[in-house]
Amino acid sequence: MTYAKDFSTSELMGAAVARHIRNDDVVFIGVGIPLMAGIVAVATHAPKAILVYEGGGIGARTRRVPWTISDNPTTDHAIAATQMWRVFSDQQRGLITLGIIGGAEIDRFGNLNTTVILGAEGTYSRPKVRLPGSGGANDIASSAGRLVIMTRLQKGKFVEPIQYVTSPGYLTGPGAREKAGLRGKGPVMVMTEKCTFGFDEETKEMYLQTLHPGSDLEDIKQLVGWDLKISPDLKETEPPTEEQICIMRNFDPLGFVLGSKSSSKIETFDE
Repeated sequence: MTYAKDFSTSELMGAAVARHIRNDDVVFIGVGIPLMAGIVAVATHAPKAILVYEGGGIGARTRRVPWTISDNPTTDHAIAATQMWRVFSDQQRGLITLGIIGGAEIDRFGNLNTTVILGAEGTYSRPKVRLPGSGGANDIASSAGRLVIMTRLQKGKFVEPIQYVTSPGYLTGPGAREKAGLRGKGPVMVMTEKCTFGFDEETKEMYLQTLHPGSDLEDIKQLVGWDLKISPDLKETEPPTEEQICIMRNFDPLGFVLGSKSSSKIETFDE
């Protein structure tokens, strides 16, 4: 195994999420970097993992980049081409072992808001910002066996308290998911463009797990809206391997998903 020396932030994130996909996983993925993670995992250490798309494609093996959750590549050489209601009902039955979702706001217990930003004086009916809503995210967060969250680490996104719970993490802490009757076990990682977070097994609280190359610990702490816990074994995020980079770039040669900047030149919000 040889680590790559030059890679983009997106490639680093894709490789790191791919390592969370097991060979026996049934993975609910979307387009973008989660898709790249699934492609890398299936092509390397998890050839038997089954990728499931919200549009109904199950187990596709494609060389084309899907633009939506129901684009043609989501059913290339697939096990099944079914419908959205079917894959979500399979998930509620406990057949999805790993889900990958994102969010606009997140709190220390991994609860996500993709519904509404209230602002200082806003209300639900007249908010500062109206967001897209849940889509399938609540279903995935509630029912998938494990959950990986992908979001940007920016001021005002990691907040306490969260303004609206669209998709449940660990709700109010230990035992809360079980009390609410949720089938899934909750989030295991939060992936950002600067670092990764894990969750304490006892307290269910988020903690800083690894730093991406070029990231600064104090800068990260300033962007989190609570007293962030730091892993006593804090390390640099494991870089992608040359094999992982080759797979991602062959799949996305024009950089529509991956971009083209190295990890030392992290994209700004505007970019």
